[in-house]
Amino acid sequence: MIKNPLNNSMESIVAALVTPGQGILAADESLPTIGKRFTAHQIASTEASRQAYRELLFTTPGLNEFISGVILFDETMRQRTSSGTPLPEILTRHGMVTGIKVDAGTVALAGFPEEKITQGLDGLRERLVAYRTLGARFTKWRAVLAIGDQLPTTGAIRANAHTLARFAALSQEAGLVPIVEPEVLLDGNHTLARCEEVLAETLQTVFAALLEQRVDLKTMLLKSSMVLPGKECPRREDLATVAAATIHCLRRTVPAAVPGIVFLSGGQSDVAATECLDAICKTRDLQWNLSFSYGRALQDAALKTWQGLPANVAKAQAALLHRARCNGLAVQGKYSIAAESAAA
Repeated sequence: MIKNPLNNSMESIVAALVTPGQGILAADESLPTIGKRFTAHQIASTEASRQAYRELLFTTPGLNEFISGVILFDETMRQRTSSGTPLPEILTRHGMVTGIKVDAGTVALAGFPEEKITQGLDGLRERLVAYRTLGARFTKWRAVLAIGDQLPTTGAIRANAHTLARFAALSQEAGLVPIVEPEVLLDGNHTLARCEEVLAETLQTVFAALLEQRVDLKTMLLKSSMVLPGKECPRREDLATVAAATIHCLRRTVPAAVPGIVFLSGGQSDVAATECLDAICKTRDLQWNLSFSYGRALQDAALKTWQGLPANVAKAQAALLHRARCNGLAVQGKYSIAAESAAA
């Protein structure tokens, strides 16, 4: 199936994005975020260097075997390859669906100290029309919720759920599949049980808001956190416990009408994110398709290998393909130490 023709329905885009054994590459880092990642590897963050890096990612031979779609940032949406082809067109040619991050980042939530709200609803309807013309077929909006002493508050959860729902409704109006991402952050010393409690409340509130705003659950995807203890929690949990808690939480909160759930890595290392994904996806008889939507957990090895040098492009692409292949196996519950150790 050609995944991205102009007349594709939202149903077909959803089906393409959750193709078994495939996942989504999140290449939608904002300018400050990608600047920090480049700086960590002594790479200058310029429009030219960012274009070269994204072209490296998108033209990786064989990537479409494991990657169904790619989320872009506004700058990337408008860039071209060194030969003059628009980057979204490159994705289409290789059978990957083009997506676009449409939120404008987080700001302090007035009246709620230490909590944030995502902005970007102003002018979104018009921007969505423009993005569809540029080749986008799905969208993404991220909200962030931190766990702390008496955090998150119900007010902050509700405020973020409402903006997620308005984003989703506007996306569907424009014929674009929304990926709704309420991220529960790993920062802190909270336990696995506390994470599950917060994620459950968040998802229940988000889906209530989606239904209130008349979002069609059949033509959207959920991008969810895994249930994990905080980074500073002294008690670590094994993979089976993480998987069981995550599935238990999702079964309690996510309607069966939702066609797919893609997990975010949440700052885990690339290997840890693959291991957790594999453990979760070993669960059978679920009502949704499970997959991944990773950014740093897919790109880290490639960026480290590239170092901004043209001579390293092929090796960097091999590193990306290896990581994508491992996650493609994990989606099927078939990841192994042998697969991880295999040469890229």
